[in-house]
Amino acid sequence: MSPPAIHFNAAARRVAPDLRHRGIIQTAMGKYETVRDLRKLWFQDWQGARNLAARTKFEAVNHLDKHLAEFAKMLEARGTKVHWASNAEQARDIILGILREQNAKVIVKSKAMTSEEIHLNDAMEQSGYEVVESDLGEYIVQLREEPPYHLVFPAMHLTRGEIKDLFQKKLNDAPSDDPEALTMVARRALRKKYLQADVGITGANFAIAETGMISITENEGNARLTAALPKTMITLVGIEKVLPRLEDLALFLPMLAVMGTGQALTCYNTMYGGPRQPGEPDGPEEYHVVLLDNQRTTLLADAEQRDSLGCIRCGACLNVCPIFRNVGGHTYGTVYGGPIGSVITPHLRGLQDWKHLSYASSLCGACTETCPVKIDLHHHLLQNRRNASGLKTGKPIWWQKIAFKLFAPVANRPALWSLATQLGRCGQMFHGLVKGGALDPAQAWTKTREVPPLAKQSFREWWKEREP
Repeated sequence: MSPPAIHFNAAARRVAPDLRHRGIIQTAMGKYETVRDLRKLWFQDWQGARNLAARTKFEAVNHLDKHLAEFAKMLEARGTKVHWASNAEQARDIILGILREQNAKVIVKSKAMTSEEIHLNDAMEQSGYEVVESDLGEYIVQLREEPPYHLVFPAMHLTRGEIKDLFQKKLNDAPSDDPEALTMVARRALRKKYLQADVGITGANFAIAETGMISITENEGNARLTAALPKTMITLVGIEKVLPRLEDLALFLPMLAVMGTGQALTCYNTMYGGPRQPGEPDGPEEYHVVLLDNQRTTLLADAEQRDSLGCIRCGACLNVCPIFRNVGGHTYGTVYGGPIGSVITPHLRGLQDWKHLSYASSLCGACTETCPVKIDLHHHLLQNRRNASGLKTGKPIWWQKIAFKLFAPVANRPALWSLATQLGRCGQMFHGLVKGGALDPAQAWTKTREVPPLAKQSFREWWKEREP
C-alpha cells in the first residue's frame, strides 16, 4: 500500500464525491441514530450512566497491572493457558505455535478487531491454514478480500444486490437479494466449517478480573459455535479490555448494545472462563488466552491521553463523525477508523506516519459528546497534532520557528497589525484576479476550498467610528 497519508488523501478524493456511496452510509447511519436515541431513554439517567462508565474504565486502566494479574491468575486456576504478547509479531507467533501443536488445518473465527490489528488472517493463510470468518459481515468482506468497513458493521457499505452477486460468484448460491435468504446461504456454508474446524478463535468485548472470565457479546450466535465446537479455543484480547468486577457488566453490556447497534441488549452474551470442566456437555478441550499489548502500555504511560484506552469499541463516534460519513471506513487505511482510530492509531502504529488522521476531523466535538465512556476525543486529536509538530517537547521545526518570530512582533504592535490587515485586503484583491491560475500562490488550498474574505472593517476601526 502507498504511504498512509497518500493513501488517505487519494481515497478521500475518490470516495467523497461518490453520492451513491454517501447515500448508502448516511441512510444506514440515520436509521441507527433514531433507534439509538430511543434506547438511551430506557436508562433512568443516561449522563449518570456515562459518568459511572467513565469512572469504572478510568479505575481499570489506572490499575491495569493489578487487574491483569488477577485476571490471569483466575483463568490459569481453571486450566486456561495464558500468553502475554508484547507486540503483533509475538502474538502471531504464539497463535501459529498453538495451531502447529494441534496439527490444525481449518480455523473458524468470530469477530475480533484485535486479529485485524495484527493481520492474523494473512499470517495464518500464508502458513497454509484455511481461515473462515463466521460473523456474517466479516464473512462477506472476507469473500470480497477487503478489510472491515466499520468497527461494528463490517459490510455497511454494501447493498443487498452486491451481496447477492458476491454469493453467486463465490458460493454459487444466491436465490434472491432478500436478507433472510442471503443469511441462509451464509449459514449453510458456515455450518460445514464449524464441524470441520480444529481451532476456534475469538476476540473479547470485556475481560473480568474478579472472576477471570471473557465476555463476548454478539447477535448471531456464531461466537458460541466458534467456542463450543472446535476442540481448541483461542481468545485474542487487548489488555485494555479489563473490567474490575463482574457486576460492571450490568452497565457495560446494555451500554455497548445501545451505542453499538441501537438494541436494549444484544441477543447473545456469553462468559468463558476456561476449557471444558468435568460434567460440562460442550466447550473446548483446550483454551488459550493471548493478552495483547502492542503499544497499549506506551499509551498508558501518556497521562494526557490515557483515557482513550477506555474505548469499548461501540463505534458510536464513527456514526456521528461528519468526516467518516463522507469518506467511509476504508479511506483511513487502518483497522480503527473514525475519531477513535484517529486518536489511537498514531500511538499504535507511529505518530509521524499516521499524524494525518488527526487532521481528518472537523473538531465539531460530536464524537466526545456521544462517547459512552466520555473519552475526550476531539481534544486528543488536537493533542496529536501538537505532538506531531514537536511542540510538546518544546522543539518546533525550523519553519515554525521562523513563522512565530515573524508573527510575534506584528501581533504585539497595533500599528503593524493594522498595516498587515490592510496588506491582507490588498492581497485578497490580487488573489481574486489570479485565483486558480499559475500565479495563484494559494493554489494547493484553493483547489478544494474558498479562502474566507477579510472583513472590510476591523473591530478597532469600527470602535473608533462610534467612540472617538
